[in-house]
Amino acid sequence: MLTAFSTALSALSADSTAISVVGNNLANLNTTGFKASSVEFQDLLYETLGSSQVGMGVQQPTTERVFSQGATQSSSNPLDVAISGQGFLIAKTPSGAIQYTRDGSLTTDSQGNLQTANGDYVQGWSSLTGNVNATGPIGNITVPTGSLRQATPTANMSITMNLDATAANTTPSSGGVANPPTFSTPIEVYDSLGNSHVVTVDFWKTASATPSTPAQWTWAASVPATDGTTTSTGTLQFDQNGNLVSPSSTSTPPAITLTGLTDGASDLTMNWNLFSNGNSTITQYAQASSMSTNSQDGSAAAQMTQISIGNGGVVLAQLSNGQEMQVGQLAMANFVNPDSLIAVGNNNYQVSGFTSNAAVGVPNSGGRGQILGSSLESSTVDISTEFTNLMTYQNSYEAASRVITTADTIMQQTLNIMNPNG
Repeated sequence: MLTAFSTALSALSADSTAISVVGNNLANLNTTGFKASSVEFQDLLYETLGSSQVGMGVQQPTTERVFSQGATQSSSNPLDVAISGQGFLIAKTPSGAIQYTRDGSLTTDSQGNLQTANGDYVQGWSSLTGNVNATGPIGNITVPTGSLRQATPTANMSITMNLDATAANTTPSSGGVANPPTFSTPIEVYDSLGNSHVVTVDFWKTASATPSTPAQWTWAASVPATDGTTTSTGTLQFDQNGNLVSPSSTSTPPAITLTGLTDGASDLTMNWNLFSNGNSTITQYAQASSMSTNSQDGSAAAQMTQISIGNGGVVLAQLSNGQEMQVGQLAMANFVNPDSLIAVGNNNYQVSGFTSNAAVGVPNSGGRGQILGSSLESSTVDISTEFTNLMTYQNSYEAASRVITTADTIMQQTLNIMNPNG
């Protein structure tokens, strides 16, 4: 009979633990990135009585955190992220400990450090110059909003345009007098101080194509005299099909140099790229001369006004000049056996002695999941499943308690038989 008491008590203890697990799951129904735990029961040793085996009860149940995918919800916070698939964000606590989380509720501190909701530093790669190296060691991602991005002088420029094959031949000057160009187009460029200058490129059709000679255009660049000077000039040659043949795609592109800039900036030398992916950006067809687009790689100095995180964990900075640049990259860690991680609160996990080495890298590679910007991952707790489990454990607890009361009644009856006079 004593065995019945101990068996029932083990059930009461196991069911109490299971109910506590369910309670914790339900308490975190709305916790971002929370992973629900499941309970597993195992029986104890058996006692052999003659030809019968009598069980000794149930062991303390084990809990397992199930890292299934939670639903993804949109967020209005541009720094919020959700992980779709396997993996964790890497966070460093203020004390320097490395922990892991699925909670993508991110923010920044006064120094521009990217942090989790509880103040841990999000790990990855960052650069204020826009050249993020995601192959080096990870560290705190720091993007101080309001910091100044230095000016970038123009080094390369391109103009996509057509020159009219039917235009009359002319020359830049005749008898010492300048002739008006056949066509002109402007492009805005930037010097080392970030000041802009409008470079005008003029074109004169100097020769038409023949079966033996290409058509030729002479070009010359100019800037306002109040800005500086340039003497850059050259020629373009086209075959009878209107294709640019000189300079060729293998030639050194022509250069436009601005000197004596009145704002005190360094002399500016720019490559005029005439080809893109092997195709000329300038043609000579029997259509009116026109410019369809131009581009250059310079920019004025600008402040970082806001940061956001896009898909793939790319940290983007919006600049006051309307441009956008990558200033960071979130790192992710993946484990072969994530269920061995130990929950330490604040939506964080740390490795245990059974956890595999962390595979650290960029999202969506090496088995790591994708990071979705302006999103959050919901808890995986299913309320209907938890209520079902709760009722099951409650019934089990009541049944075990009934065993105890029944065994106690039988024990009292046995004692009364041994002592009928009370």
